[in-house]
Amino acid sequence: MATRWYPAIVEHGDAPGYSVFFPDLAGCVSAGDNLQDTANQAADALALHVRGMLEDGTALPPPSTLDNVNVDSEVREIGRILVPVELPGRSLRINITMDEALVAQVDRAASKLGISRSGLLALGARKVIETECGDREQR
Repeated sequence: MATRWYPAIVEHGDAPGYSVFFPDLAGCVSAGDNLQDTANQAADALALHVRGMLEDGTALPPPSTLDNVNVDSEVREIGRILVPVELPGRSLRINITMDEALVAQVDRAASKLGISRSGLLALGARKVIETECGDREQR
């Protein structure tokens, strides 16, 4: 997987806390109660936004450099951060062993969702990694 680092603008929120937006990615915003939480939430929002763009077939814009990001004078900017996002790598063909009844269930579920068997297995793997392992690095 390749990593891209997108600049994010951190600003004071209307209530206690902070908000963050990505100048290169319209609509990609997040917020947090403190600066650390805001940075973590920004990483989650960026990963979700990029995943959605890629699934929709939308090309990702190249990230701007921090020095080249212009910000509206009305923004209450308190800082700029670089947020990493892992881009998917090339697909690998693998051979797995699985109970045939489970394979049949996987195939029915994939058909119901309109995705391939591989797509369903990848979706399930991502979900387990995110919810059970809590590992941002594996996304």
